Amino acid sequence: MACVSQSVSFDRCFCGQGSHSSILYSILNKDYPKETSCWHYRHHHRLSAFGCSCEFRRKVVLKTPELTCRVASEVLLKTLNFIKNLPSFCQLPEEDQVLLVQNCWAPLFVLGLAQERVDFEVVEAVTPSLLRRILLNQKAMDGQNQETDLNSPTLAEVQRVKLFLLKFWSMDISTKEYAYLKGITLFNPDVSSLRIPHYILALQQEAQQTLNEFIGMMYNGDQMRFAQILLTLSALRTVSTTSITELFFRPVLGKVNMNELLLEMLCAKLN
Repeated sequence: MACVSQSVSFDRCFCGQGSHSSILYSILNKDYPKETSCWHYRHHHRLSAFGCSCEFRRKVVLKTPELTCRVASEVLLKTLNFIKNLPSFCQLPEEDQVLLVQNCWAPLFVLGLAQERVDFEVVEAVTPSLLRRILLNQKAMDGQNQETDLNSPTLAEVQRVKLFLLKFWSMDISTKEYAYLKGITLFNPDVSSLRIPHYILALQQEAQQTLNEFIGMMYNGDQMRFAQILLTLSALRTVSTTSITELFFRPVLGKVNMNELLLEMLCAKLN
């Protein structure tokens, strides 16, 4: 195994803690937290503030990859089925369809996690030091495992996703609102190399207007809700496609190219 998964405290960091008195102990465990405690990443637990730089360098992995990756695959499939059932999407040039899916699938997937109320837990992924592996007669990591370690999401990246989910769950977004939000996210005119970006912009604006009208009808003209939803949705722009891939799909798909997989799934739906 390339990583040793350990549960770590979510509300505390280890940057300021003193080191062990043994020099050899410090060398062998220089990559490990000095103290460990469980920080099960549930939506009802308090999330820590971004006050420490360690959150931006500590790598994490799923605590239950078999279960979570299976659910994630189902969410991705539902997301692609939703896209393919949009008449306005099917009328776009195939080149634009592919570009939109390949560039927008990650935020759409996170929206799917929110709609399906998929919660998940992560644990810290710690790579043993070279000296530790030698003394404990462990095999050195191969290039593939090293690449996996480098691409694994950080604690801060996972926090951003979790905070988005918590916000949407607290707002009790309805099924129709999710549909309009997916349209707003999918029809992104800023994707480069689109053939008809102006038409795609019009589709995005139409989805926004329809969402606004729906909220006005269902929530007595509550413009604050509309603004809050769009503000929260904007946070998805910071979602890293690489991090989403590594966290939810790499454990089961290996080194498969996600763009190629999405294209294959898209073409399968076209036929």
